Amino acid sequence: MSRRAVFLDRDGTVTAEVGYVTAPDQLRLLPGSAAAIRRINEAGLLAIVVTNQSGVARGLFDEGLVDEVHALLRRQLAGEGARLDGIYVCAHHPSLGEPPWRQDCDCRKPKPGLLTRAAREHGVELASSYMVGDSARDLEAARRAGAMPVLVLTGYGRDDLRDRIGPLGMDAQPAYVAEDLRDAVEWILSMEARS
Repeated sequence: MSRRAVFLDRDGTVTAEVGYVTAPDQLRLLPGSAAAIRRINEAGLLAIVVTNQSGVARGLFDEGLVDEVHALLRRQLAGEGARLDGIYVCAHHPSLGEPPWRQDCDCRKPKPGLLTRAAREHGVELASSYMVGDSARDLEAARRAGAMPVLVLTGYGRDDLRDRIGPLGMDAQPAYVAEDLRDAVEWILSMEARS
């Protein structure tokens, strides 16, 4: 049986956008994020983070720091009764860093590789799933994977809507524009109730 998921960008969607998180103490949940993820959990949908972390390729931090930050993220969410069913990371950059990090991979959003890998490993039906993010690259990754794109206005969302998404063609348009993750999840759950 196929499962449905809400794929979540990390920085600017679940956590505050601070540029590169180069130390665990820079990670801060956005207000309402844990409650929103708890609602995803309670609805029986999978909550899966898909995040570009090219700071590894750029030499700003290593994979160990990414793992440490994600362990902290899981603890912070658990402290508020929420859980993630998976975290998928692209640490590559197409032109910066040294191999194996410097590569034109299929996982760096806006390419859909993180979503398709997570879907394969968790038995997720992408056409019945959602991607919530704060950037045009998140929306494009959703479109390429076949998931429904939802834009949040936190992080880069407001600027991307004005500068990159609004002027683009219909393919890059979000199915819904939400103030924040809580708003996005309420809309997703209303869509689920209709189906």
